[in-house]
Amino acid sequence: MKKSLFLCFLLTLAACNRVGHIGRPPDLSTPRGSGEFEAMINPPLDIPVDSGRPEASASLWQGARSSLIHDRRASARGDILTVVIKIDDRAEISNSSGQSRNASEDLSLPDLAGIPQRLAPKLPEGASFDELAQLDSSSSYRGAGNISRRDKLTLRVAATVISTLPNGTLEIEGSQEVRVNNELRELTVNGFVRPADIGRNNEIDYDRIAGARISYGGRGHITDVQQPRYGQQVTDILLPF
Repeated sequence: MKKSLFLCFLLTLAACNRVGHIGRPPDLSTPRGSGEFEAMINPPLDIPVDSGRPEASASLWQGARSSLIHDRRASARGDILTVVIKIDDRAEISNSSGQSRNASEDLSLPDLAGIPQRLAPKLPEGASFDELAQLDSSSSYRGAGNISRRDKLTLRVAATVISTLPNGTLEIEGSQEVRVNNELRELTVNGFVRPADIGRNNEIDYDRIAGARISYGGRGHITDVQQPRYGQQVTDILLPF
């Protein structure tokens, strides 16, 4: 009983959250509450290289990040790079199997210490120990399955370096929200990249991100209509048939 009440309470909370968006588009999340913003406002210390000479501040060859010869690719916490997502995958799987089996068994008992001969007169008309039992069985099975899938996605999103691992690998995190009318499209990406894999234009392909987690979805009126109701989802999980 308590579990049923708790489930009803959760469903009521979820429904209230959806009711709050009736008549207006879904709210955008604030970028200041993300890990990207935290990495930007707390970057590592940038200690300038100073040779002690007055003319060092005017030199084009100084090692500061503002130098003309400094590498502009993301390399430290708070730096921004562009992730290029171009997914064009196709999978086709076709399986078939078949099985056939036939079996036949005959059982007779013509002689057994004279017992069949003594009992034969007492058997009903037409019965005989010469054909005591005959069994026939057959089974046949055939199965087939076919899977065809095509995924195509082309996106670009800016990500932020949120930490540097001890081996020099960069942990990145990026998010993007686009609201069109009453539908909000959300794109998130995070993972680990090697600084050497970042191109000269400060871009990296998604297939060079280790442990990549890419999510592209949405929320709003269209998404609400496309998914089944909460009650139907619960019954689909609980009912065994």
